[in-house]
Amino acid sequence: MSLKKDTLRDLREECVEQALAIIADAGIDSLSLRDVARRLGVSHQAPYKHFPSREHILAEILRRAYSDFAGYLEKRVRAKHPRIRMRQLGAAYLSYAQENPLHYQLMFATPLPDPDAHKAMMAEASRAFRMLEDSIAALHGRASGRLDDALFVWATMHGLASIMKTRLGAAMGLSDAAIPRVSRHALGMIGKALEGEE
Repeated sequence: MSLKKDTLRDLREECVEQALAIIADAGIDSLSLRDVARRLGVSHQAPYKHFPSREHILAEILRRAYSDFAGYLEKRVRAKHPRIRMRQLGAAYLSYAQENPLHYQLMFATPLPDPDAHKAMMAEASRAFRMLEDSIAALHGRASGRLDDALFVWATMHGLASIMKTRLGAAMGLSDAAIPRVSRHALGMIGKALEGEE
């Protein structure tokens, strides 16, 4: 690879890193390609060689976040028994939310760039959800009815993850140490609900 290509690749990576740093420092509304360029000490037009707009660099950040999230789940969900697999999936979801609060917030509390214009982002976003659907299908022993159940499980785990990161949750005694206990209880209740279906 030529030095010029290496430099272009490095600039692309640096743009993504600085964009994420801007979001972490000042929030998503502060992200602009002009600010990325300023932080990198390059011309205002330099980031546009890699990202045509603010939406494009945000889509790349989100693509990477979804990919990291799905990879995290895939590494931690190894059981073949459907019930154990579901418990592992739920526990891994909560652990990721706790260990990666910025990525979690970006993935699930940020308006997405146009999904139709950013297929790679959506492909990565779908990976984790397919794991959930497949785990539910294995639990039921059938393929039908997975979507509604998957949304029920996701909503429950997302709600629990959101509660755990608030000050109110901590004030009510939901400390980090409570996560394994609370997640086991929530997953147990989810399991009963799913297995109780006709």
